[in-house]
Amino acid sequence: MEKRSVTVAAVDAEALEREAQGAIAAASTRAALDDARVRYLGRKSELKQALRAVRDRETGMALNAVRERLESAFDTREAELERAELRRLDESLDVTLPGTRPQRGRLHPLTQIIREIEDIFLGLGYEVVDSREVETVWHNFDALNQPLTHPTRSHRDTFYVDDQTLLRTHTSTGQIRVMESRKPPIYIATLGRTYRRDTPSPRSTPNFHQVEALAVDRNITLADLKGTLLHFFRALFGGDREVRMRTSFFPFTEPSVEFDVTCFLCGGKGCVFCKHTGWFEMGGAGVVDPAVFENVGYDPDEWSGFAWGLGIDRIAAQRHGIPDIRMFWENDLRVLRQF
Repeated sequence: MEKRSVTVAAVDAEALEREAQGAIAAASTRAALDDARVRYLGRKSELKQALRAVRDRETGMALNAVRERLESAFDTREAELERAELRRLDESLDVTLPGTRPQRGRLHPLTQIIREIEDIFLGLGYEVVDSREVETVWHNFDALNQPLTHPTRSHRDTFYVDDQTLLRTHTSTGQIRVMESRKPPIYIATLGRTYRRDTPSPRSTPNFHQVEALAVDRNITLADLKGTLLHFFRALFGGDREVRMRTSFFPFTEPSVEFDVTCFLCGGKGCVFCKHTGWFEMGGAGVVDPAVFENVGYDPDEWSGFAWGLGIDRIAAQRHGIPDIRMFWENDLRVLRQF
């Protein structure tokens, strides 16, 4: 049987339009309307096939008029269906109900402690100084009176970039730079990351944070150091903290001491956390050695001072009762969400 081609004569434009308008009115969803649009205006629709076969002007104008009316009807019906969907959504949505609260981030516990420490020093009138993490051997060792034979200079203990450059092993380097650039009196605190070739353990990591304080003025004594330490730890751990000093040695201070603070968990009575001593070892301190003053151009006969430093990670662990400081670096959200 011979296939009959679609011709203008074979198309009843009025009947086609009535049928299409009925399908448009009957479409109750936008998906159904899209199906009708394809059926009546698509590339393979009867109307499009007739338009391709048009050979006279009058028929073409009549069919194009039908197409334009149908396109307008489809657009109008689509807008109606969209408004109806919005109305149904409005009816099902109670705008008076509270919305879902987005999760809020939290400061890392180490960041919290750092900011609190900065506030304590600012309250004492100290200046908080930031310093570089990549340092010279001069600022990290030589200027601090560190002997050439000291084990911390070894490549087994320190991360070297080259023979004269390293990752700072303490924040004392910032103190040297400040003293090189200005005259006393000086009251500063330096905080930041430090690096040592330590084996990770519950009490040490290769990358950790330190805070160090330096006071340079006339007639500063060891008693001023103890009073400052006592104020600092009572502000950080509570008003019943006590501080004790033990004789020690550091190349950059003379006399040198190590200082402990009473355990904040047991109040100094002794517990597992403080190994039943009632004290926590916190760090080293002392009166600035005259050789350090000479290295930065200060007259040790005119100026005196004290310096002390301790690990911020250890402070945070003791503050929150965390037995392993490596937990601060593991980014375990179950731990961090508690702060």
